[in-house]
Amino acid sequence: MTTISDLPDDLVKDIFSWVPFTSLRAVRSTCKTWNALSKNQIFGKKSVARNQFLELMILDSRVCSLRFDLQKIRIEDEEDLVDPSMKQISIPNIDDQVEISRVYHCDGLLLCIPKDNSGLMLWNPYLGQTKWIRPKNTFHRDDSFALGYDNNRNHKILRLNEENESHIDVYDFSSDSWRTVLDDNPYRDELIYQSGVSLKGNAYFFDREVTIEAEVGTEHLLITGIEDYLRCFDFTTERFGPRLPLPFILPSPSFEYLALSWARDDKLAVLYSHYDTFDIIEIWISTKIEPNAVSWSTFFKVDMSLINGLTDDFLIRFEPKSFFIDEEKKVAVLFDTKVTETCRYQMAYIVGDDGYFKSVNIGVISNSHWIGGELVRSSYVPSLLQLQV
Repeated sequence: MTTISDLPDDLVKDIFSWVPFTSLRAVRSTCKTWNALSKNQIFGKKSVARNQFLELMILDSRVCSLRFDLQKIRIEDEEDLVDPSMKQISIPNIDDQVEISRVYHCDGLLLCIPKDNSGLMLWNPYLGQTKWIRPKNTFHRDDSFALGYDNNRNHKILRLNEENESHIDVYDFSSDSWRTVLDDNPYRDELIYQSGVSLKGNAYFFDREVTIEAEVGTEHLLITGIEDYLRCFDFTTERFGPRLPLPFILPSPSFEYLALSWARDDKLAVLYSHYDTFDIIEIWISTKIEPNAVSWSTFFKVDMSLINGLTDDFLIRFEPKSFFIDEEKKVAVLFDTKVTETCRYQMAYIVGDDGYFKSVNIGVISNSHWIGGELVRSSYVPSLLQLQV
């Protein structure tokens, strides 16, 4: 009698190419051969080719997978959108009661920060491997982190602490140890720590310079200028690079909101909207991105007030905390929350450069503070990197 283990290798590999990331546990438990194969090659490549975007999001202190299929939007006589599928991903060897406050991504790895600041948990979701990293000294609630690698593909962790602006801590995977590095960044106090994302091994943060002057004849201080920048932490040199320009010009010295994301694996995307023109959203993508240089091109600019059915109240409150883009479909998926009298919902808003708009209710936010979800990684690509425990 023929069994699963007797299937030809070519057929098994074709089956593997269609397996979604969230079904790995079931496949690995099928037989020892399949378990071994799954740890030597990447599943799901054909799902990626179909543009079924696999996003990772932290919601209600848990890491979730969120799959979007945008192929049917704008197609007549077709259902406009395949509803997104969200699933919580169980972390191996971790108590389900452990709450995660933030997650950082690089190269298929996730760095999870527990709310109790007990340590850092490194996780390869594809291989199902975890590793706890203990602090050199006590972690603080306001610490920020980034995950990256140097030119030799040696992975590292950056730790920034607002209480110590003259030094940074770097954890080196190869030596399994922390070291403190002198930070000569003259603008360290102006970094927006929580904005960081990793791209091509380096970490990028927003940086803001605010100019303040005293109002004549009073003791009041006035904001006379705001300039936003991008800063790169280079994991090879273990130094911050120069301030890099952002592509938009502020219409007045008033604050705006920004969000940083990815365009596949080799570009950054930045979302911008100014409080004076809150109904207009701009998204730009990098055409060149290096630690000391960047150039930009417009992805789209949308006036949300022209979209039918959107109220002024919605536009005033709309501040997407994270997003991803589909360059082929020319749409962005923006994540925000929707509040009713009884609960708060996690929402995804699909916006096109031609005025296309669709809202998708992902689910109820159940945490006591009604904190919305945050995108951890867009278009997640698994990794075969082994964690040395």
